[in-house]
Amino acid sequence: MRLIVGLGNPGSKYERNRHNVGFHVLDAFAAQQNVQFRKHKLYEVAQCGDVLLMKPTTYMNLSGNAVTSVKTSYAIEELLVVVDDINLPLGEIRLRHRGGYGGHNGLKSVGNSLGSGEFKRLRIGIDVPTSSELRNFVLSNFSAEECGILSHTYAFTTELLTVYVEQDFTGMLSEFSKRKQSYSEQITVQDL
Repeated sequence: MRLIVGLGNPGSKYERNRHNVGFHVLDAFAAQQNVQFRKHKLYEVAQCGDVLLMKPTTYMNLSGNAVTSVKTSYAIEELLVVVDDINLPLGEIRLRHRGGYGGHNGLKSVGNSLGSGEFKRLRIGIDVPTSSELRNFVLSNFSAEECGILSHTYAFTTELLTVYVEQDFTGMLSEFSKRKQSYSEQITVQDL
């Protein structure tokens, strides 16, 4: 079984925050797949074929606790983490087989809990902060214009995750490579 984890913070206070892009992606994908999340103690989970979708309810800095809990309940063979990235322009997507944590406390928590950074990532740009107040930036809400750009991102990530569920990470990488240019053109158009 494979596991897709969308990182974010639970509760209405954080719902529209930049830091919750992982939740937004999984919510869009679950809606497209017509699956519902069920609440557990440390996470919400939905199943799509042989792939679990999981949103930690432990808050970002303790996301690894939820991942560990799922891994003790299910035979997880592969992990894909969907995460916000302050080092990428708004809406830009990067796929990686593995990597460092880049100062992201959610990724760090997952890596520490697993004892390794050897897990796949789907990173989504939330823009580069213009001030040194990183915490305030990631916990700020997207503007209406930014939400318009992200609607293209969420549509594309839904298509990529569909390929991931039907095939694998390699298939998703191939689809991303084929369609990246046309996707990039869509997110630069702001007809709001």
